[in-house]
Amino acid sequence: MRFPVRLTALFLKATAIQSESSQRELESDEDTQVDPFDPFPEPVHIELTDVFDLHTIQPRDVKLVVEEYLNEADRAGFPTVRIVHGKGIGVQREMVRSILARTPFVLGWTDAPPEAGGLGATIVHLKEKD
Repeated sequence: MRFPVRLTALFLKATAIQSESSQRELESDEDTQVDPFDPFPEPVHIELTDVFDLHTIQPRDVKLVVEEYLNEADRAGFPTVRIVHGKGIGVQREMVRSILARTPFVLGWTDAPPEAGGLGATIVHLKEKD
């Protein structure tokens, strides 16, 4: 079956437009591909509790994440929080405690009791809200 020249020309033109559109979609998909080194380019919101475990945080991000956690915990009015940093050789513990030392709304801190992590966690006392 032969199509009139006019229909064939329209079909070819429509096919070319569809092809260009598909190519643009592919190009835009390439722009929005997930970076394998940063699978969550948008902020990830987690529920705020009085315990924060640093085991899932990249070491390079610990400082910023702990500072932000403390700000949010203070804003939420927690009187005490527990930061789980792990026992290891004490690098994370010292980093956490140096942050605590310069945070104005932190009253003090201590090692957690053995049943709450011992040397692998720090109990932080925050100033009460007025």
